Amino acid sequence: MKKKKVSVLMALTMSASLLLAACGGNEEGSGSKKTTGDTGEKKEKLEEKIVVYSPHGKDILSKFEQQFESKYNVDVEWLDMGSQEILDRIRSEKNNPQADVWWGAPSVNFDQAKDEGLLQPYEPSYSGSLAEGFHDADWNWTGTSQTPEVIMFNTKQLKKEDAPKDWDELLDPKWKNKIIIRYPLASGTMRTIFSSMIYRDFKDSGDPNAGYEWLKKLDANTKEYAANPEMMYNKVAKGEGILSVWAMPDVVMLKENKNYPFEFIIPESGTPVLTEGIAVVKGAPHPKAAEAFYEFVNTPEAAKLLAEEFYRIPTRDDVKDLPKWITDTEIKAMDIDWKVFQKESDGWMKYWDENIKSGEKEIKE
Repeated sequence: MKKKKVSVLMALTMSASLLLAACGGNEEGSGSKKTTGDTGEKKEKLEEKIVVYSPHGKDILSKFEQQFESKYNVDVEWLDMGSQEILDRIRSEKNNPQADVWWGAPSVNFDQAKDEGLLQPYEPSYSGSLAEGFHDADWNWTGTSQTPEVIMFNTKQLKKEDAPKDWDELLDPKWKNKIIIRYPLASGTMRTIFSSMIYRDFKDSGDPNAGYEWLKKLDANTKEYAANPEMMYNKVAKGEGILSVWAMPDVVMLKENKNYPFEFIIPESGTPVLTEGIAVVKGAPHPKAAEAFYEFVNTPEAAKLLAEEFYRIPTRDDVKDLPKWITDTEIKAMDIDWKVFQKESDGWMKYWDENIKSGEKEIKE
């Protein structure tokens, strides 16, 4: 877990409030500043800082930290951890919220948080650019990007024509001890992939046992479970394992930006496509800054930057000139009832942890 600047749980005392920066404007009066939007309207004065919980990683978080601080003169503190870890943390802080914004997680996680009264409804100014499936009906969260899940492999160790083409091929005994997986209980991405494998049969039978058997066979081929994404990336890149399952945008980013020897296969039978979201935490200590940040990271310009530099597929329908890897990639999405996931996935993952995961496979730090 990465921590920026100071612990978000540390109480800060300020001898004077920070003054807000104008977006291209000048100081007014006795040194105070007003913020203005693109249309020139005056904005409410924001608080002196904002706390963001996010699984997006230090590259994205640092980029938007710098941009937001530059525009608004509001100190951004972020905590980088898995989606499920964020949900668990916000639950534990319900009576004393520490975070203002939760940026990044599958919609299922946000729906769970909504049902538990952990989110503050907020309808953003760009709501008209989001299709119905990309936001909560009551605006407890909105979608920021779409994330297809894929089979990832090390191109130095495996040719594309020899890599698994579908989920079931991962169970072939020839891949034994060649698969490294991000520990799923802390990861929204992995929980979705595992739940999808159970759901394939469950949707018709109402019985998860066929899915459990599938996960047992995958566990038999899995060399280890990595405690965080970076460890999984490094181990696959070094050839300690040559296969994994993960989010397509991250695989493309690692390949293009960091020269990792990675490529992906979109499973032929279909893949879960997550809607990643954003939400304001109920009882956020800095609500005005939270709304400003929410808007800031979801402008068309921000969505285009996230697509070009960080390989995120936007949910907004008004983002122009997207990269070819987005416009040219054909994705067969699995037909999933996400409400079933919301209801069942915690129990499914608990069963996996207690009955399927091999005891000798430690969660590697």
